[in-house]
Amino acid sequence: MKDIEDRNDIIYLVDTFYDQVRENKTIGPIFDEVAKINWQDHLPNMYDFWESILFGKGVFKGNPMIKHILLSKKTTMSQVQFDAWLELWTATVNANFKGEKSDEIILKAKSIANLMLYKIEQVKTYA
Repeated sequence: MKDIEDRNDIIYLVDTFYDQVRENKTIGPIFDEVAKINWQDHLPNMYDFWESILFGKGVFKGNPMIKHILLSKKTTMSQVQFDAWLELWTATVNANFKGEKSDEIILKAKSIANLMLYKIEQVKTYA
């Protein structure tokens, strides 16, 4: 199995992951029913996001933290939802890639998920 090497690998990973997200009973409805994601717009943003995170490319423009905080005001976003997201992400990476960058993208996803959950909980505490 090969490692994540370039944007094409990121595209494959993100597409495969979000196919599974949409089928997931815990987090799928958040994307499709609450956030009402426009997948044609969202997926290219996620390609840019993960390419920036993993390869240091400056292609992503946006503030995912604010978007998730605002979304948390519309639906439950707790450890359960973030664990489901992270479990799917990790399984998707491990099923398709192996190597240093694959390990790195999992660790970065864990850090991002933990930070987002922390910020969402802080907003709830001080709101």
